[in-house]
Amino acid sequence: MGEFKVHRVRFFDYMPSAIRAMVFSTRTERLALARADGALEIFNFSDNYFQEKVLPGHDGRAVEALCWVGPRLFSAGLNGEITEYDLENLRPRYTVEAYGGPIWTISVNSQGTLLAVGCEDGTVKMFEVLKERIQFQRNLDRQKGRIISLSWHPSGTLIAAGMMDMIRIFDAETGRATHRLLVDRGAGASKSKEVVVWSIAFLSDHTIISSDSAGKVQIWDGLNGTLIRTHLITKWDVLALSVSQDESSLVAGTSEGTVVQFQFISSTVDRLDKDWVRTRTFKNHSHDVRALAHTETAVVSGGMDTQLVVRPLLDKVEKNTRESAMRKVSFPHVSLVCCAKKAGLLLFQFPDHLELWRLGESDGYGKLGGSLPVKRGQRETDQLKRKGEDHICCSALSPCGGWLAYSTNAKSLNPVPCVCSPGCRQPVHQLSASDNGKWLATANTDCEVHVYNLDKLKLHCTVPVYGSCPTAMAIHPTTSNLVVVHADQQIFEYSLVKKEYTEWSRRLQKQGLHSMWLERDTPITHVTFNPKNPAHIIVHDMFMFCIIDKSLPLPEAKNVLYNQMALRSLPEPDRVLHSHGFKICKDFQHLLCVSLLEDHSLVVVERPLLDIVSQLPAPVRQKKFAT
Repeated sequence: MGEFKVHRVRFFDYMPSAIRAMVFSTRTERLALARADGALEIFNFSDNYFQEKVLPGHDGRAVEALCWVGPRLFSAGLNGEITEYDLENLRPRYTVEAYGGPIWTISVNSQGTLLAVGCEDGTVKMFEVLKERIQFQRNLDRQKGRIISLSWHPSGTLIAAGMMDMIRIFDAETGRATHRLLVDRGAGASKSKEVVVWSIAFLSDHTIISSDSAGKVQIWDGLNGTLIRTHLITKWDVLALSVSQDESSLVAGTSEGTVVQFQFISSTVDRLDKDWVRTRTFKNHSHDVRALAHTETAVVSGGMDTQLVVRPLLDKVEKNTRESAMRKVSFPHVSLVCCAKKAGLLLFQFPDHLELWRLGESDGYGKLGGSLPVKRGQRETDQLKRKGEDHICCSALSPCGGWLAYSTNAKSLNPVPCVCSPGCRQPVHQLSASDNGKWLATANTDCEVHVYNLDKLKLHCTVPVYGSCPTAMAIHPTTSNLVVVHADQQIFEYSLVKKEYTEWSRRLQKQGLHSMWLERDTPITHVTFNPKNPAHIIVHDMFMFCIIDKSLPLPEAKNVLYNQMALRSLPEPDRVLHSHGFKICKDFQHLLCVSLLEDHSLVVVERPLLDIVSQLPAPVRQKKFAT
């Protein structure tokens, strides 16, 4: 593998933002997720859960609820606006003022023709979904309290609204309230405290399921307006509900960090009638579970601890397979760190500013795995604050360290004339320029990779389309070969000179990548090269980096992809047996950047183990209804 002097950088205090809302589209297998800073993320569940799109936040746009209408994404927030997003240009398309104060919830009918929003002033407002916009249609009967949650009946004729201490059922055609369902406050001191109906679900058999701030999940008869059953599942709030598409499973998220599953089954073997029975409890979060999504085979949850967790339902998947393993989806899937290789500078990207740091220096050489004495420590040389309220989308630092650039949605940089191929509509999410400034490679979320000749300002070639999204790519400084890594962990090397895959790439695809490599659940986020050895490709994800030595044999199925430190502890015959071209190092955590400087030293940027929860604001539920 070779020995490197390593700069281990652990002072990039990147703080993820809490998850506020999420919604899953079974039609496109996309999960849309909103964070507390206003940023939106789109995950492609059919492509190894890859975070294929990010819409940066805005200081004045806090998203409270999300809604898919076919392939169109809408949000609503406490600023009182409904927003539709342009998922091609990754920005809001337009906003519509609801004129009802803060909006707490948004829901669409099963036909995709009407949006309903619940407002602070007690109104449920209906908007017609048109081809290019939405248009206000009517208000339903105004209530005395704010509308917290909404759910349409699958027929589209009724809509249920969760409020303070009650649930209202409306006739969607006349706008009249037909039933009032009173929610029990409980006994003792809690009886004087209003109960918030945080979430609600209206099933096709007219069953209504509600969750509230008194820790209850309640089952109601929506036809008669009567309570069927109460499940007390926590002493605190039940903040979110999600029902499977076939209405056989229900999950509830609590402020204790648990997710409780209910299934519509017979309570005993000898009974034929069915009931909603509590079956499982998952504990994967440290704090409030604010958002849930129920896919065909898994439960997706997120909340105040910033984690996105996919928990497979074992009765829906085959056991001991990749699909049966729980995963915490790592983020970000794009690099927030840029290294100036010639100057020893690092650029850190935050939503509202950029930080420029100079690496420290050390004396002498030490033992393998040991620490070197520091002659000069790292220091922050500059800090640049963005202009306006839009968050920073991306940033870059020149190799010499003399120039930096950043972009927001409001002010995007266009250093090169647009030379995109006809028919390309999805956003470019990966860019890679060659060191000599001749080539520029782009990748979009349609899995297309185009390479441009910057001298001639025209398209040079298009790499054959592979059906998984590129997660990282780079152009080799001497061979002009393009290395692309995809969300399914496949690796390709393409010659820009010959306009074909290289012999090494063909050999790799013919033999196939090792199963331990393909089973990794975090995407490769960065590709770079060793300038002193053209055969070395360096790649990394959040938890390991790997030097791929193309001069050595590829790992075979009988090999074990050992961590290099573990491999060194093996007897010599075993080390020879497991010698191959994939040199993996796993002695790191939350890797954000791995890069080689001109002096052949390795820069490894890790996110420190932050106490995320202690730095989060007080739970939103505590201040939502403060006067």
